[in-house]
Amino acid sequence: MGTLGAIMKHPDDLYPLLKLKMAARHAEKQIPPQPHWGFCYSMLHKVSRSFALVIQQLGTELRDAVCIFYLVLRALDTVEDDTSIAADFKVPILMAFHRHIYDPDWHFSCGTKDYKVLMEQFHHVSNAFLELGRNYQEAIEDITMRMGAGMAKFICKEVETVADYDEYCHYVAGLVGLGLSKLFHASGKEDLAPDSLSNSMGLFLQKTNIIRDYLEDINEIPKSRMFWPREIWSKYVDKLEDLKYEENSVKAVQCLNDMVTNALIHVEDCLQYMSALRNPAIFRFCAIPQIMAIGTLALCYNNIEVFRGVVKMRRGLTARVIDRTRTMADVYGAFFDFSCMLKPKIEKHDPNATKTLNRIETIQKLCRESGVLSKRKSYIIRNEPRYNSVTIAILFVLLVIIFTYLSAYRQKNQNM
Repeated sequence: MGTLGAIMKHPDDLYPLLKLKMAARHAEKQIPPQPHWGFCYSMLHKVSRSFALVIQQLGTELRDAVCIFYLVLRALDTVEDDTSIAADFKVPILMAFHRHIYDPDWHFSCGTKDYKVLMEQFHHVSNAFLELGRNYQEAIEDITMRMGAGMAKFICKEVETVADYDEYCHYVAGLVGLGLSKLFHASGKEDLAPDSLSNSMGLFLQKTNIIRDYLEDINEIPKSRMFWPREIWSKYVDKLEDLKYEENSVKAVQCLNDMVTNALIHVEDCLQYMSALRNPAIFRFCAIPQIMAIGTLALCYNNIEVFRGVVKMRRGLTARVIDRTRTMADVYGAFFDFSCMLKPKIEKHDPNATKTLNRIETIQKLCRESGVLSKRKSYIIRNEPRYNSVTIAILFVLLVIIFTYLSAYRQKNQNM
């Protein structure tokens, strides 16, 4: 009923949601018949449904390379994330991971659920990797080696300063941005982007995830994962875990706002990177996650719920972003709208209010100076409801009919 309630409040979400559902069904039907490729694409749907949808924008050759790149790094990340593995055992695995991808017999048991399956059947990923063009293999190997070394470094090192934070995010996400730029260039569809811009693309996404996932990471069993830099959180509490306690709510929100303000510094680079992309499919692949990130930050800012549960964009708005992100005008429009959503939440007494406001106004200035804001239709901020109660009731009935049809269709296919 949660989804139905959301659609009643936001009827514009209905059509994009249906398109997203159909796109997901189509993507699942496109899984290749070869066992190793079938495993890779099936696993991609299981470990990241959103990425599996966005990757469909790409042509077959580049899509295969990006799929394997993602799964290799997802496997590497699974090793890093498994807090039950002793550091002296984990570090050599991380350091040697770039060599394991060439070995179709290598596998390692760690992680949980689908990630455990990925690790135990990693030979499928290796076999697929070995079929990629050499230029793709070299890019994936290089980034995997550098990321593994960086992760190993931070196994034994705390994120103390903001510089440490940027360095950690570079290893786990900035390098992903560099790797994707290398893959785009290897495909012949894009010029090689500057490393600094590619790095910012990764850092913006990673910092958003770190902010959003505070509670999940701090409650990790058997050991907490702590990625917020001490240089920031120590201004507000004595221990990072103190932020989740109700008596520290005011300080927690101030710390959160400090973190969001830090993340916003990467927006200018991200907009510059995306504006230089020529291939429409690659553009959509890059732009959709970036819009999701600025939207998530707008929701998280000044929001105590980050320390109580999960804060994320509603599914209908996500569907709209995926459906309507086509051009750089859409990107500028979305960044402008989400910055408008965040701006009124800045309170004068917040310790970082001036800095946050300056960064938001810089983003808005960049979007205005693009000269394309008037060429797009805002779908994020509405001043007035566009539907009366009768229209909403009709949409609700249509939704029930469509979902009933889809359920019956699914059941029919399962019985065949």
